[in-house]
Amino acid sequence: MLIAFDSTQQALRAEMLLEYADIEIDICPTPKEITAGCALSIHFPEDELTKVHQIIVNEHVEIRGLFRQVEGGYNQIHM
Repeated sequence: MLIAFDSTQQALRAEMLLEYADIEIDICPTPKEITAGCALSIHFPEDELTKVHQIIVNEHVEIRGLFRQVEGGYNQIHM
């Protein structure tokens, strides 16, 4: 799973919040298939999706979207 952002500030804020929640994450470049205003994205395990979504909503983190990697690219998840 991947979170894309519109700003580096929001990406770094999300990184801090997710690490504090003990969610295993990786910071990575935003894939070229995803149009976003920020060059940073966060990968996380799919089984953490509900927890990640709750943190994003509760902490008012501004994101471009949540994406699932599929063959040939990414699909945006609507929650």
